Amino acid sequence: MDAPAVIVETHLAGGLPGFTLVGLPETAVREARDRVKSALANCGYEFPNGRVVVNLAPADLIKEGGRFDLAIAISILRATGQLCEPDDSAARCEFLGELSLAGELRPVRGSLCAALQLTDTQALIVPLANRDEVRLTAGQVAPLAHLKDVVLWLTRPDQRQLLMAGNPATSPGPSRPALAPVLGQSLAKRALAVAAAGGHHLLMVGPPGTGKSLLARCLPALLPDLDPHSAMEVAAVYSVAGIERANPQAPPFRDPHHSISTTAMVGGGSTPAPGEISLAHGGALFLDELPHFKPSVLDSLREPLETGRIGITRASWRAEFPARFQLIAAMNPCPAGLVCSNQSCRCRPDQVQRYQARISGPLLDRIDLHVPVPEVPQALLLNPEPEAAAFPNSEEDIAAARDRQLARQGRLNAGLSGVDLTRDIGLDDAAASLLTSAARRYHLSARGFHRILRVARSIADLDSQDQVTTPQVAEALGFRAISWENEPGRAPGSSGRSY
Repeated sequence: MDAPAVIVETHLAGGLPGFTLVGLPETAVREARDRVKSALANCGYEFPNGRVVVNLAPADLIKEGGRFDLAIAISILRATGQLCEPDDSAARCEFLGELSLAGELRPVRGSLCAALQLTDTQALIVPLANRDEVRLTAGQVAPLAHLKDVVLWLTRPDQRQLLMAGNPATSPGPSRPALAPVLGQSLAKRALAVAAAGGHHLLMVGPPGTGKSLLARCLPALLPDLDPHSAMEVAAVYSVAGIERANPQAPPFRDPHHSISTTAMVGGGSTPAPGEISLAHGGALFLDELPHFKPSVLDSLREPLETGRIGITRASWRAEFPARFQLIAAMNPCPAGLVCSNQSCRCRPDQVQRYQARISGPLLDRIDLHVPVPEVPQALLLNPEPEAAAFPNSEEDIAAARDRQLARQGRLNAGLSGVDLTRDIGLDDAAASLLTSAARRYHLSARGFHRILRVARSIADLDSQDQVTTPQVAEALGFRAISWENEPGRAPGSSGRSY
């Protein structure tokens, strides 16, 4: 993510032909010798006959990937005198690109991260395929398609505008899909709107076929576009991962399979790479069938949910990636799923307890909204509700609520600290009394207490109210009313205690 600079130096030592590449190059970098030699020959340039020493500085930084091919080729051309730019352009340029044997420039990972590190006096030359990725930056970036184009760009300043004009940026990707039709589930729809307004984490619990996954996939349509700073952060993460996004302004939505490993979720590997939580930065991470994820994978989400970043430390390296995402999860109340209902359940209580115990208490405590999603009435299946009644709050209402939060405190309610809550919550006396008595009766932790306050503040913003009153606190308490102890085999909301 930081894109440290690597200087490529070439020394023509003479003597017997040979090519030595130093500076901790990995296999893909060492193979640049053959790619560069073939590319230079096929483009009409001469490769030195004597010994060639190429140094990649700093020497203690491990180099990986094919991104150094272009810089090595330009360095060799300058050392042999085949490239003589009139204004010493190469000394003020950075070069990223993998070379084909014929000299074409192939895309590389991390080009946007490199572009973000440019100074005002530098220019960056990248492959044409990375054009859409680097167009978000304001620096001087030249996306070119061939090694010959790079040489022409360096040696003929008068041709630069012509080369750039021939590579126009593509238009932005398609807009996000509209809200999907979800029948009934007014409580879950309201909870989804509150989660979208305040950036809160949401857990939906109910039997299969009730619309949990469909509701979760409606979230991207409720969220506004990313601001320029957030869009740049998200684009940088995807640049490191080598993944293209159709619409850079849209909040990302990731939904990994429950068989995902811990490394794939949080990031890492032999080469530092962002995981799913970083790819969901600025957007939402949807975990369907939550208890089927490995407990170690779920527990690895605890710290990122609080801090918004993930630091990965290994013996030979340390990497840090942003991971401020919105967690949306869905689960069945028991292992049997379809055959479980409010009246009967084939699961034994110990089976249900083991099933629900796969989700740790500390993780549940970090999720703001726990919402039951009951079965859809058959009458509603035959006579669907009008499309206008699909969601209780429109996208405009949610955008207005988020604007109120940003104007008041500079961040969404989900990111408020305890000190911020006491200053910005605006809680009246009756609402404070209700919340205090509920916290005492149901043994709320300090984290749970603050999360209810944040949700109540988001409900008030969604209702365009400056002060948090008793109805907002009562609704926020209701969004954590699922009992995880009493008769857990039954569908949520059918029995057990509630606020």
